Amino acid sequence: MTNPLLSDWQTPFGIAPFAEISDEDFAPALDEALAAHMVEIEAIADNAEPATFANTIEAMEGSGEALDKVLGVFFNLSGADSNDKRQELQRDFSPKLSAHSSAIYANAALFGRIQDLWDRRDELDLSEEEARVLYLTHRGFVRAGAALKGDEADRMTAVKSRLAVLGTEFTQNLLKDESAWSMVLSEADLEGLPEFVIDTARSAGEAAGAEGPVVTLSRSLIVPFLQFSPRRDLREKAWRAWVMRGENGGATDNRGIAAEVLGLRAERAQLLGYADFASYKLKTEMAGTPDKVRALLLAVWEPAKAAAERDASEVEALLRADGIEGPVEPWDWRYYAEKRRKAQHDLDEAELKPYLQLDRMIEAAFACANRLFGLEFSALDVPMYHADCKAWEVTRDGKHVAVFIGDYFARASKRSGAWCSAFRSQAKRPMVQTPIVVNVCNFAKPSAGKPALLSYDDARTLFHEFGHALHQMLSDVEFGSVSGTSVARDFVELPSQLYEHWLEVPEVLAEFATHAETGEAMPEALLNKVLAAATFDMGFQTVEYVASALVDLEFHSGTAPADPMQKQAEVLEGIGMPRAITMRHATPHFAHVFAGDGYSSGYYSYMWSEVMDADAFEAFEEAGGAFDPKTAQKLEQFILSKGGSVEAEDLYMAFRGRMPGVEALLKGRGLAA
Repeated sequence: MTNPLLSDWQTPFGIAPFAEISDEDFAPALDEALAAHMVEIEAIADNAEPATFANTIEAMEGSGEALDKVLGVFFNLSGADSNDKRQELQRDFSPKLSAHSSAIYANAALFGRIQDLWDRRDELDLSEEEARVLYLTHRGFVRAGAALKGDEADRMTAVKSRLAVLGTEFTQNLLKDESAWSMVLSEADLEGLPEFVIDTARSAGEAAGAEGPVVTLSRSLIVPFLQFSPRRDLREKAWRAWVMRGENGGATDNRGIAAEVLGLRAERAQLLGYADFASYKLKTEMAGTPDKVRALLLAVWEPAKAAAERDASEVEALLRADGIEGPVEPWDWRYYAEKRRKAQHDLDEAELKPYLQLDRMIEAAFACANRLFGLEFSALDVPMYHADCKAWEVTRDGKHVAVFIGDYFARASKRSGAWCSAFRSQAKRPMVQTPIVVNVCNFAKPSAGKPALLSYDDARTLFHEFGHALHQMLSDVEFGSVSGTSVARDFVELPSQLYEHWLEVPEVLAEFATHAETGEAMPEALLNKVLAAATFDMGFQTVEYVASALVDLEFHSGTAPADPMQKQAEVLEGIGMPRAITMRHATPHFAHVFAGDGYSSGYYSYMWSEVMDADAFEAFEEAGGAFDPKTAQKLEQFILSKGGSVEAEDLYMAFRGRMPGVEALLKGRGLAA
């Protein structure tokens, strides 16, 4: 029988036939797809005809179709719905995929053809996008070590293979720690918790087969627990479990992995002639150098730290009022911050949450996309990889644009966090394909029959990930390698962070923030309180983020630390990290940095993009409003549709006419002097 992963998918819009695929299909499908791809690559490399863009670069763009299908399904399922078999397969696949990639980059004949085209690029009469794809292909081969010879080439292959294995181990260790811990709550432990937290804890207990409600390490459950539980002892227990992920000793401890990863990355950079990994990694980003990243982070650090220290004095006063001596601890901050928000803005999460229904917030994200870009969303009744998933066809003027999949609820089989991915990216050459995009979140699942309610931070996350999805869905380029989110790491967060602003548009909340029980719109007074509190506790939020970004940068600058935990402590001490605030992601669970190379030396990129997103939304406001059609058209034309087909800075300049300074970011965060 034909392996369903390799068959011609006769499904609506070419969605994977999830119901037909079993875990036993992945290994043989991967082996067959790898072999087929290598045959295609060797045919390109060994072509007796002189190198042309069509027979080399475009041929490479069209190769590996079967491999893309297999990996698109496998890696999306491995992140969103893992199990023991898929984790075993992922451990097996990592070195295979690394070896396959290394073999391609080490193919001297193939690189020779690419180098020949690069040397003759001015004679080839290429379009702007063709020239860009040639440039990126050549650069990618050089940065992968294609120009290395002998022992250095062999060592590069070994380093990349080991890094692939370590990234997989780091991710799986973290998932094991997150899924293994829970804290059962007695009825007495529930006192003081809002009903939505109790309901979520009961649902989590049912899912875990526990006898009662539980707190898990899902962010959408543990953060509200830390916000609302008056039990300081339970808050401390939950907080310590949360921050100790990957640092509990034994088989799932990630500290040794982090040290080895940093050493191997430094060696990789040195093999390519760079002083350190940060210099290598940032060479192709908008920032360009570690010094520019450091300057941005420190420019934000001081005002953020000052704001956090002012807030800390108020937190301490509330702690004393409860009769507690001693310093404010990290497990105290969210609890007393919630009290401060109630006192200062007459706003608390329990009052707000019934107005933030998941289904209504999805509708809001869709409605904004309709008003801005003319997109329409129709529910699809097709098999998905999990019962919690929903799918929609995306159209414009009656024409198919994309398929969008939403997978919103936390479960033990899903890694933590939220992300956007694609089962298939947009392209026109050498074959036309429309995107199939998925947003994966970890919102707390309600008990049966009750609506899913979001925190304001959850709702912002939904809009953020949908901004990434729009970047994929509105992509309109020739080649898949530069479509959608295939852009500089410190530019990729611009569309996502920019889209968050539409959640705060009063008319959007007025229409879609309706009460789960009464159906009534959010009262204007509550709406005004929500918007007035938008920058509340921003000192805390900025400090925990910037501290993480600075630690990431210093990890990869200069000599790799033998003991990352000691280095982390030194960096935090050097910047004067407030005692009651911790890094958003401590090293042993810093998946952005250690689960793969994606955000390594690049965690700063959210803030680099935020400088632009604050300025970009001002473009709408200056033009007359959040839904100004001409500004929306420019946003799509110059940013969302272009992918990586043009340099990021050129795209932003085309949209805005200038590059922004840090002032808009500080203003947006309420940190401006």
